[in-house]
Amino acid sequence: MAVTYNNLYLDLRRQLKAAGVEMPTLEARELTCFAAGKTREELYRDGALYASPAIEQRARELLERHLKGEPVAYLIGEWEFYALPLDISRHVLIPRTDTEVLASEAISYLKDQGECRVLDLCAGSGCVGLAVAAHTPQAHVVLAELSEEALKVCRQNIRRCGLSGRVVSVRADAASKPVSMGEFRCIVCNPPYIPTADLDTLDVSVRDYEPRMALDGGPDGYRFYRLISELWRQALAPGGRLYFEVGVGQADEVLRIMRSQGFGDIQIVRDTAGIPRVVYGTLCTEI
Repeated sequence: MAVTYNNLYLDLRRQLKAAGVEMPTLEARELTCFAAGKTREELYRDGALYASPAIEQRARELLERHLKGEPVAYLIGEWEFYALPLDISRHVLIPRTDTEVLASEAISYLKDQGECRVLDLCAGSGCVGLAVAAHTPQAHVVLAELSEEALKVCRQNIRRCGLSGRVVSVRADAASKPVSMGEFRCIVCNPPYIPTADLDTLDVSVRDYEPRMALDGGPDGYRFYRLISELWRQALAPGGRLYFEVGVGQADEVLRIMRSQGFGDIQIVRDTAGIPRVVYGTLCTEI
């Protein structure tokens, strides 16, 4: 029996809700749009029209894969971050709403800095650096990433966001000293921060699909915070700021790590759920 696009979407949403999915409305809409090859606006416009059997079958196959754990962002190849539609692949982490706090804090700071250079270290899809560039027109942003496959996604997203004039991507290892990258007013970083022993306990949608190198923060989860605070401080301009996203329960230790490397005026910022999510500090200079 033929179903309308609206009924197909509603049925997908019902099944997602029954499965305990956190955002059933969003995910049902994205899966239906992708299966039908329609934008959100086209889906709303054509809601009363009948979907072909092929489209319905494709939507239900996508739903089945998702219910087995495969994230919607990887199924459809894109996701939205800070109102920017971005290309996504299995080689990068899926941008999360929690990470928008990191972008927002950096944007607030940079709006008063005039023309400046910003580094997004461990850039992944480039989501944070691209959000910064989109909302601070005076900023020139470098997306630094070790994975060649992730760099391809960065380049795609630079073009997709129309930011080729102010954003570039470079291959760089966050665990090594920066080489010939110049000086930055601000470094933003969402590093790997899951303790190695905890990786196998993660939800299947993360453990089996997202890139391990973007998750593994070493034995205690703090490996990259230590290395970046020590090695990359030399890439900051005097008085520049370093912004980190942190995992649950990590903020106080990251604050201590940054303080030990000469950062002052260190602040902890909570996300919308009240969880400490961002730690940032200013590079102190000797008088």
